[in-house]
Amino acid sequence: MELTHFNEQGRARMVDITEKEVTSRTAVAQTKVIMNPETLAQIKAGKIGKGDVLAVAQIAAVMAAKKTADWIPMCHPLPLTGINIIFTDNGANELYIEGVVKTTGKTGVEMEALTAVSAAALTVYDMCKALQKDMIIGPTQLVSKTGGKSGDYQISSNP
Repeated sequence: MELTHFNEQGRARMVDITEKEVTSRTAVAQTKVIMNPETLAQIKAGKIGKGDVLAVAQIAAVMAAKKTADWIPMCHPLPLTGINIIFTDNGANELYIEGVVKTTGKTGVEMEALTAVSAAALTVYDMCKALQKDMIIGPTQLVSKTGGKSGDYQISSNP
């Protein structure tokens, strides 16, 4: 497989998507935050002193997805047409974060989905770190993507 992010001198470049077809594109990413059961219970009960953790994490995820090209150097700025962040948990010590990002364009939204869930997880950590500093974030992964020349992708197993 040829890597397309290098120019003829072997230096990084932003891929030229001028000639690519516009298609509908979706990417789904996920991550998790592992924490003490008490921390998760306080998040769910709205008892964290900084405010509604999941509401703030949701906003952070949306903002991050929209700004992905500002801090991932070779990402194209994209007009996103939809962002949805879903929180679930295992009822014990794991908070699951899933992000679905959509666009109609010439390049995919995988990085935007991964950035969204990462920002949400980091926000959860930030808002709860006074209560627990040893929370664990991850793994963070692309679950699926649709659209584009490379076709659809679906993760083979979900850890």
